[in-house]
Amino acid sequence: MVKVTEDIKGFLFDLDGTLYVSDKAINGAVETISKIKSKNIPCRFITNTTTRTQKQVHKKIISFGFDISENEIFTPLTATHKYLESLGSPSCNFVLNDNIIAEFKQFETNQTNPDYIIIGDIGNNWSYDLLNILFNQIMNGARIIALHKGRYWQERTGLQLDIGAFVAGLEYASSTEAIIIGKPSLTFYQAVLKEMDIKKTETAMVGDDILNDIKGAQEAGMTGILVKTGKYREEWIAKSGVLPDLVIDSVADLLK
Repeated sequence: MVKVTEDIKGFLFDLDGTLYVSDKAINGAVETISKIKSKNIPCRFITNTTTRTQKQVHKKIISFGFDISENEIFTPLTATHKYLESLGSPSCNFVLNDNIIAEFKQFETNQTNPDYIIIGDIGNNWSYDLLNILFNQIMNGARIIALHKGRYWQERTGLQLDIGAFVAGLEYASSTEAIIIGKPSLTFYQAVLKEMDIKKTETAMVGDDILNDIKGAQEAGMTGILVKTGKYREEWIAKSGVLPDLVIDSVADLLK
């Protein structure tokens, strides 16, 4: 395990599973973030959620008592929007939550023969029929843009399957590779660091996901601090082959 030193001058925090689970803040999380920010240590709060806009994520997190501004929050939605703009005017099939599709109204919607298929979380709306439609669109030349490729996430009732299973299934069936926007994408982490104007070697990522948070951050050149809350499972950490730089019981122990 690598020793975390005084060289850390900024933090990235995962949200769900790290600062809160479902509709309850992790004990001591609000106070920890408050103390860190009182020391003028730069922080950003990053999430792979694709069911809420940045504004909606902010509304939820301040309802727990966190003193976090909206512009300190990064989601895959903003990054995807910028990526599509860089492509010009592609036609897209938006496989997204209904309240999210409006965020992409400037782009042409094509549910028959799109240039790109934009995949986010749609909950129980996944079906074999939908997957087969998407598969055939890919076989006809459409590219997959996945807002992330998470395997699972933590709800109050337990772990829930995430969209990575559907993305991976489409990749396998079509022998193609999706463009991944959110964590653990290197470009996603680099965009956050650029906005913070801080060196990667002086930044630590704090999260509960050994792959998206810890491995992704380490591959981006940052320190990875794993918390034993949210989706943390000791046996899965051992199988991952990823060695966190530091493991703590919860974000409340960070300042210790």
